[in-house]
Amino acid sequence: MDNRFITIKEVAINNNCPECYNTNGLHFTFKQKFVETSFYKSLTTETAHELFCKTCETTIYPVNWTDDIDRVFDYHKRAFVPKKASFKLKKSAWIGIGVLIGIIVVGIGATVLLS
Repeated sequence: MDNRFITIKEVAINNNCPECYNTNGLHFTFKQKFVETSFYKSLTTETAHELFCKTCETTIYPVNWTDDIDRVFDYHKRAFVPKKASFKLKKSAWIGIGVLIGIIVVGIGATVLLS
């Protein structure tokens, strides 16, 4: 099973980085969980976010956020609209369902003929 997060929205913000104090390197990234197995693909409602400074190449964790960054994050979180959750069966799942239905039909037919 392949669980990964796909990027839905990336926003550059003009706040000071808590690490390098630069004002033009911070980026919020909003992601949504994508699950893929051999039978189905699914986009879930689970979301995640990350604050990254492209100047000092550091991930800024919420513990280090300033009040200004918190306010900007709250604004962008309210504006963030995740994609609609989806579920799609792959070809192997459809083949498995077809085989299962075939076995059931043959089983029912055999019991009807034997009785």
